[in-house]
Amino acid sequence: MQRIHFTAADVARTRLKITAGPLVESAFAYGLLGRGVSAPFARWRSQVGDRLRPGPGLPGAPGTDGEAALGVLLRIIEQGAAGGELTRVWQTAVAPYWDHLLAFLEVECEARGRVLMGGGAELLLTTLHSRITWRAPVLEIHDGPDEDIRLDGRGLVLAPSVFLAHRAGRVTRSLDPSAPVVLAFGAPPDSHQATALWDKPDGSGQSLGALVGQTRAAALHVLRASCTTTQLADRLGISAAGASQHTAVLRRTGLITTRRVRNTVLHTLTPLGAALLKGMTAQAPAAARHRPPAAAAPAGVLQHAS
Repeated sequence: MQRIHFTAADVARTRLKITAGPLVESAFAYGLLGRGVSAPFARWRSQVGDRLRPGPGLPGAPGTDGEAALGVLLRIIEQGAAGGELTRVWQTAVAPYWDHLLAFLEVECEARGRVLMGGGAELLLTTLHSRITWRAPVLEIHDGPDEDIRLDGRGLVLAPSVFLAHRAGRVTRSLDPSAPVVLAFGAPPDSHQATALWDKPDGSGQSLGALVGQTRAAALHVLRASCTTTQLADRLGISAAGASQHTAVLRRTGLITTRRVRNTVLHTLTPLGAALLKGMTAQAPAAARHRPPAAAAPAGVLQHAS
C-alpha cells in the first residue's frame, strides 16, 4: 500500500490537471496491453496489439509482463530520459486517439472539479477511486507498492487516466525535490463512452505538425476555442512556461492573437490560423500518424520543446 502523507498546506495545494501527460498515458497503455482488458478496451487492443512489438527501447513484449514494463517506463520518464523509448508506444497506441482522449479526460476533470468546489479537497480525495482511501492526513492507495510518500508542503496534483484501468492510481515524481508529486488515478471509460474513443482522427496533425511543429499544431487545434495559457497547458500536457513559449511563436507568426482581460490572458486563432488549420485538415491523409507532444513539467515529468 502506498501512503501519501499530507500537511495542512498540502491539502490546500491539492489541485486537478486534465492529464499527467502523453508520455505517462503511453506508459500506462503499454502496461495495459500486457493484461486481460475489459470490454471498453477490446476494440483499442485489437487495433494496436498486432502493430506494437518489442524493440530496442521497449522493456519486453507487452503480452509478457505488462506491469513490470510499466514500472520500467515510468522510471524512465521520472529520470528525464524519455524519448525514443516511448515514441513507438505513443504513435501506435495513444496518438491516433489523443483528441478523443483529451475530450474524455476534460469532462472527467470538470466533474471532479465540481466535487472540489462543492466539498473541498478532502471530499475530492475521499471520492477519487474505490481503492483509494482518505484517512486524514494520509491518502492510501491500496494496490500500490509498500511506500510512504511525504509531500512536505509541495501539494499533490491529481490527474485522471484512461489507460490506468487495472490500478487505482500510480504516483510519478520528478528528480526535482521541489516539484509537486503527481497521482494519476484510474478513470477508465464504460462501454458506452468507449464507443467514441477508438475512432481514428483524420491525421491532420501530421500535415500541420510538419509545418509548425507537433506541439504547436496541437495548440492550434485547442485554440479553436479561446483559452488561457494555463488551460492550454493542461490540454496539451505541458508546463505553463512551455505553453507560453509556444503561444509566443504562434503570435509572432500571426496565427493567434493574445489579449488581456483583467488578470487573465486569452489566446485566440486569427483568421490566418483558422484558414491554415482548415486547409491542413482538408488535405490530411487518412493514415497519417502523430509524434508525441511534450510531457507535463508540472506533473513531475519531462518538458520538451517542439
